[in-house]
Amino acid sequence: MMEYSYLGRTGLQVSRLCLGTMTYGNWDLDEKTSLSVIDRVLDSGINFLDTADTYGKGTSEEIIGKAIKGRRDQVIVATKFKVRTAEGPNGEGASRYRIMRQVEASLKRLNTDYIDLYQVHRPDPHTPLDETLRALDDLVKQGKVRYIGCSNFEAWRIVESLWVSDKMNLERFVTNQPSYHIFNRYIEQEILPASERHGLSTLCYSPLDGGWLSGKYRLGQPLPDNSRGERMDPDSPKNREKLVRVEQLAQWAESKGMTLGQFALAWLLHRPGIIPVVGIRNEKQLSDNLKALETRLTEEDLNQINLVSPSPYVDFSQDGSFWFEEPRFYRFK
Repeated sequence: MMEYSYLGRTGLQVSRLCLGTMTYGNWDLDEKTSLSVIDRVLDSGINFLDTADTYGKGTSEEIIGKAIKGRRDQVIVATKFKVRTAEGPNGEGASRYRIMRQVEASLKRLNTDYIDLYQVHRPDPHTPLDETLRALDDLVKQGKVRYIGCSNFEAWRIVESLWVSDKMNLERFVTNQPSYHIFNRYIEQEILPASERHGLSTLCYSPLDGGWLSGKYRLGQPLPDNSRGERMDPDSPKNREKLVRVEQLAQWAESKGMTLGQFALAWLLHRPGIIPVVGIRNEKQLSDNLKALETRLTEEDLNQINLVSPSPYVDFSQDGSFWFEEPRFYRFK
């Protein structure tokens, strides 16, 4: 059964899994297959779809627009802007000029008159945050956008944006979308605590590390090409070390009756406020991802993950002894 949670500090409820559609359209999955997958995903209870104006050169948004026709009110649509989509000096960025142009283009491709969650895809160092937030605030007032969020923002940018919103009485970000998975826990040091402290949900992309945590790559097994025909080099020192860690986690998960992918997603889902953005290409992947919602990890499971891939988080509030000792690592429960 699908689980739902509130999006940030809002009263909007979204599924604990969000469908990421970066590969839908011209970049990989054809339209017919994409529509079939989205239809099945929505039938499963997942009501949250994430895309961007740059995905598939706009074709991802077009496909979502076709997929949600007739059931727009049941679907929470998130898209993003900022990354370059056109030539010229204003073909990228988060200026008022570009936001007003990009939102109209996205609305047209999505075949809708509003976007549920409009996100700044990446920080724009050339545009003041107050300009970006004022433009987004205007879109909310106009009814073209319901909520706003950011992606790939550092902790200080998140806090600064909230300060600007408070100072100028503007709409505030309700989400941040960083990369987050067992092998990439950097956000636990500052970004995740800042988001939790200020009520932002974390939509984590690449929750299975591009296939590494799905069981795609295993020691002693033939290595598949990825969707773009590239092949992982198993002989590089970095990849050899990673394959060992994958094997440790995979064997642990399998001993508990789980696949590695279910284990990795369950680890993300056990923490409130985390919403994995999952890429789903077929019925099997959908089924595997849904089973992660039924998985409850034990303290022993969490300790094993920390042995294989420790958290960088250090709790400096405990005492002052860390100035004289080796750094001590603390696990998020």
